[in-house]
Amino acid sequence: METVGTYEAKTHLTQLLERVAKGEKITITKHGVPVATLQPADSSKKMPVRDVIDQLKRFRSGRSLEGISIREMIEEGRR
Repeated sequence: METVGTYEAKTHLTQLLERVAKGEKITITKHGVPVATLQPADSSKKMPVRDVIDQLKRFRSGRSLEGISIREMIEEGRR
């Protein structure tokens, strides 16, 4: 893992982010003391779109508006 100072990080942030996007981890230091780490975002938190749609469909099943119209809900929300 590479270490860079805060001034260099500020000056070359775009290049550092490009490297991080490729998988590198970079530690940013202030006066030689580590203060932050740049690392790739955790992509494991992303769900495939199809899974999200399936979850929404399961959530929606068995629920109804019980005869309330969308207009009535809008009006109720304005009170």
